[in-house]
Amino acid sequence: MAKTNQDIHDWDVENETYWQEKGQKIANRNLWISIPSLLIGFAVWLMWGMITAQMQNLGFSFSVEQLFTLTAIAGLSGATLRIPASFMISIAGGRNTIFLTTALLMFPALGTGLALMNPSTPLIVFQALALLSGIGGGNFACSMSNISTFFPKSKQGYGLGMNAGLGNFGVTTMQILIPLVMTVGVFGFLAGEPLALQKASGTLIGRIEAGTNTWIQNAGFVWLVFLIPLAFAGWLGMNNLRVITPNPGTPFAAFSKILGLYLVGIITSIVGVMALNYMSMWVALPLTILLTVFLLKIIPGDIKPNIKKQFSIFSNKHTWSMTVLYILTFGSFIGFSAALPLSISVIFGNLMQVDADGNVLRVVNDNAPSALTWSWIGPFVGALIRPVGGWISDKVGGAIVTQIISVVMVFASVATGYVMMLAYNSNDPNSYFYTFLILFVVLFAASGIGNGSTFRSIGVIFNQQQKGPVLGWTSAVAAYGAFIAPIVMGDQIRAGTPEMAMYGFAVFYALCLVVNWWFYLRSNAYVKNP
Repeated sequence: MAKTNQDIHDWDVENETYWQEKGQKIANRNLWISIPSLLIGFAVWLMWGMITAQMQNLGFSFSVEQLFTLTAIAGLSGATLRIPASFMISIAGGRNTIFLTTALLMFPALGTGLALMNPSTPLIVFQALALLSGIGGGNFACSMSNISTFFPKSKQGYGLGMNAGLGNFGVTTMQILIPLVMTVGVFGFLAGEPLALQKASGTLIGRIEAGTNTWIQNAGFVWLVFLIPLAFAGWLGMNNLRVITPNPGTPFAAFSKILGLYLVGIITSIVGVMALNYMSMWVALPLTILLTVFLLKIIPGDIKPNIKKQFSIFSNKHTWSMTVLYILTFGSFIGFSAALPLSISVIFGNLMQVDADGNVLRVVNDNAPSALTWSWIGPFVGALIRPVGGWISDKVGGAIVTQIISVVMVFASVATGYVMMLAYNSNDPNSYFYTFLILFVVLFAASGIGNGSTFRSIGVIFNQQQKGPVLGWTSAVAAYGAFIAPIVMGDQIRAGTPEMAMYGFAVFYALCLVVNWWFYLRSNAYVKNP
């Protein structure tokens, strides 16, 4: 890739002539480097959903609750790291930020591969690696903040929809690629010895029987193949916009700022994980968010005045309304993506039987559908349709699209919960699987369209200086869905009432209908159908 002039001082994409002659080419180059970097970030962040499902098949000595917790820890850290990542672009520059945050993913990828080589690896090591893999989740906030500055308001739906939509394919890429690379020793002696399956598993290429050799460590190692060239592409091909980042400093200074911001998020993520041992999730999460914001506010050095300036977004009521609506869309997408593989394994992996004494027993379902075979379909549909949601919203307005998908999600959630209840209490859960899967695909499709519509609304409501931090903040709070959904669904499955999780989500979706109507669709709305 040819070296470019990385710092751009004249940037006026709302000027149609400038956009056509210069801006469009630069914007598209940055977009098409950003997309695969974000894609791999999603893959590394959410790989624990697939890894834990296979760890169960390989006999790792962890309980179902501990495996759900690994997925949840990655979700919590990824969401928390989005808060400091929201402010990185205006402080350190787009090129500097995307390069370093992409390169940092090499640490959890390599570490996870090494840890999975040994079934005796302590739980705390996996917990630390799940925490670090949250860097991939955090990267979404800085990536979206960056891309939003490259496109005019009339193209916000397209630019943000493409970046987020195709970036979200990291979930599907991970769910397809990990089962495939587990079956072959693609890295030879470098990846060590395989482990033997103790339970049958499945992939896109068919069922794998117990006793088959499996290279689960490749689930971590494979991402290094992509991360190394992507880091170089970001450094050589992306730009810092000086109208957005007036003083990024030297690359070393910019990197120091980025690492300092992420260190704040890592510390508060650890505090959040520890707090969960002593208090309710619904208390621990707000405390984690508030602690992160507080530490950012008092951070020393030349970062402080810049962050203080950007904190003005919190005095704008639309920051909070759009945060709620983005929880509806992206929070659902990422939460279901994280929780679905292990949910399939647990709900359909057992069946109800009555013994001779009339006792109800849960026994292993030998013909259960494999999570590794099916769980990629929903995220694939959601990611594929997200740019369509942005494109439609550019034509008809974002709020009306958000309202329609909210209605769909209310009814689909109730129906999904009912089917989950029937399957969990059945002596033939497989008969409900395809209905269950179709309903989840509907939820993923609706949330994907809503991802595009809500980001389009943010791009219209807020000005050039505020929309980047708002995009980052709303995506940060919504990303806690990747923590909440595995915990809530795991708790309800263990309680024997998996349907209650989905009914609870449906109530929240109904509240979002009211918020969206009040702010953006009623006759005297604050901003009409942005």
